[in-house]
Amino acid sequence: MRRVILLVVVVCVAVTAGCKEESIVPTITFADDLAFLKEHAEVVLLSDSTGDSQLALITDMQGRIMTSTAAGPAGQSFGWINRELIASGQVQEHINVFGGEDRFWLGPEGGQFSIFFKKDDPFDLEHWFTPAPIDTEPFELVSTAKNTAVFKKDMQLENYSETVFDLRVDRVVKVLEKDQAVKELGITPDKKVKLVAFESNNKITNTGQQAWEKDTGLLSIWILGMFNPSPETTIVVPYNDGPVPLFGPIVNDEYFGKVPAERLVLKDKAIFFSGDGQYRSKIGLTPVRAKAVCGSYDAVSKVLTIVRYNRPKEVRTREYVNSMWEIQDKPYAGDAVNSYNDGPSEPGAKPLGPFYELETSSPAAALKPGESLTHIHQTFHLQGNDKVLDPIAKALLGVTIAEIKAALK
Repeated sequence: MRRVILLVVVVCVAVTAGCKEESIVPTITFADDLAFLKEHAEVVLLSDSTGDSQLALITDMQGRIMTSTAAGPAGQSFGWINRELIASGQVQEHINVFGGEDRFWLGPEGGQFSIFFKKDDPFDLEHWFTPAPIDTEPFELVSTAKNTAVFKKDMQLENYSETVFDLRVDRVVKVLEKDQAVKELGITPDKKVKLVAFESNNKITNTGQQAWEKDTGLLSIWILGMFNPSPETTIVVPYNDGPVPLFGPIVNDEYFGKVPAERLVLKDKAIFFSGDGQYRSKIGLTPVRAKAVCGSYDAVSKVLTIVRYNRPKEVRTREYVNSMWEIQDKPYAGDAVNSYNDGPSEPGAKPLGPFYELETSSPAAALKPGESLTHIHQTFHLQGNDKVLDPIAKALLGVTIAEIKAALK
C-alpha cells in the first residue's frame, strides 16, 4: 500500500515573471520509502554512527543506492524512486527506470562502440536497449557492515562493432561520518545544516584474454544519481574557463535537441540548467571543461546537493567515451560530467519519471587482461535555510544561493 505524503506547493511569482503553473511536489520521509522498498525487495540498510545518515540499497538492482536521509527515518527521502514500476513487478523492454541516487552503468551509450545498440541498428529509442547486467540482473552482496556494503558482478557485453568484453565489477558503498564528510568537502557547515554524505567506489577489471583497444571500442564507468525534481530546482555545473580550441565548447546541449535558452544559462562561473522534470534535455561537459564537482539546489525543500568524483589530475591526457547517438568522427571526445532533466520524449508522451540526474564518468578503460580502473562518486545532501547553505554553495560551486535562484528567472 502506498504511503505517500503529498505536499501541494503553489509557486506564484507575481513580481516580474507572472504566476507559474501550480505544481505538486512530493515530500516523502525516508521511513515511508524504506517501508515501500521492503515490501518489494530485499533492502540493505546502512547508517553512520549517529543514525541520522542512512542509505537504502537493493542488491537485485545492481547494488544501487535507492535513497538516503540526513535526519533519520523521519527525515526527507532524497532519492527518486519509481514506485509504479517497482510495485508492478514487470520488466520493461528498453530500460527499467527503478530510480536511485547512485546506480552503476557503463558507457558508451551511442556511437560505433555503443553497448546499448546492436550492429547496424539505427540510433533511436526503438532500437535502444540497456544491457541486462546493468539493468535487470542482480549484483552479488559480498559483505555488509553498519556503514558499508560490498558487491560484485561478473558480466559479458558486446558493443555495436561486435567486440566482446568480459569483466568483473567490484562496488563498495559507504556512508561517510560527519567529520569525514566535512574533511571531504573542505568546509564546516553551520550546526543547523542537516547533512548526509555517501560514496560508491566502483572498479572494473578485464577478466578476458584480450586487451581492450581503442580501435575496437572501450568501456567507461558511468554513475548516475536520480533525484526528485521541483519547479524551483536548478542544476549548477561549474566549469574551467579557457579558449574553445584548447578546452572545447563550454557545454554540449544537443543530446536530445538544443536546450531552450530559458532552461540553460551560461555565466562566467557556472552553467545553470533546469531540474524541474518537465522537459527532456541533457547537457555534458568535456573532461577539460568539467571540474571535480557539480550540484543542484531545490529552493522548495531547501536542499543543496553536491556531487564529487575522482577527476584525474592528468585529465588532458585521458580520453572519454562519446555517448552521442550517431556514428562518431571522435569516439573518444566524450563528457566527464552530465546532467539530465526528464520530460516527455514527444508531446503527449509519458515521461520516464519525472526526475533529474547528476552523472559522472571515468576515463575510457584501455585495460589489458587483469588490469582494472576505478571511479569514485560521492553525494552530499545539505538541508537548511538559505543563510546557512549560502557559504557552502559559494565555496563548493562558486556561486551564491541567490545567484542560483535568480539564474533561470
